[in-house]
Amino acid sequence: MLPLVYDELRLVAARYMSHERQGHTLQPTALVHEAFLQLQKQYAVDFTNRAQFVGVAARLMRRVLLHHAEKRGAEKRTPLSVDTALDGLQAQTAVPFSDLHEALERLAELDPEQAQIVELRCFGGLTIEETAAVMEVSPTTVKREWQVARLWLKRELE
Repeated sequence: MLPLVYDELRLVAARYMSHERQGHTLQPTALVHEAFLQLQKQYAVDFTNRAQFVGVAARLMRRVLLHHAEKRGAEKRTPLSVDTALDGLQAQTAVPFSDLHEALERLAELDPEQAQIVELRCFGGLTIEETAAVMEVSPTTVKREWQVARLWLKRELE
């Protein structure tokens, strides 16, 4: 499936990298390749659609960046706008990528469905409809859970 979604994954990776510090050693192409290698190692899954594949790949890219930041001790130098991460709104608050990751982990403990929606929407770049298809729920459910998750994360991060 990689050849079919490679350009889309590069866009997801570029979105991630746009929030990283200047001079970051990873480039979008390298991030896509690293995530794909992790995907091959960890998943023996036959993906049923493009959205599902992109969602899993986006989650792995986030983990690759987090691991890279931890290795480099860069958490304090890689601020990420909460609003940008959560909805493409005007930036108001900058948080380290690791803080966003930890907040998502806490959200996953409280509500795994909401955490998955945030990953697919923010980091996978999926639409409401695509997210609904991946999760096999209605678009209305995704919209409702997305609103609640965004508010919870904004409160946690601000």
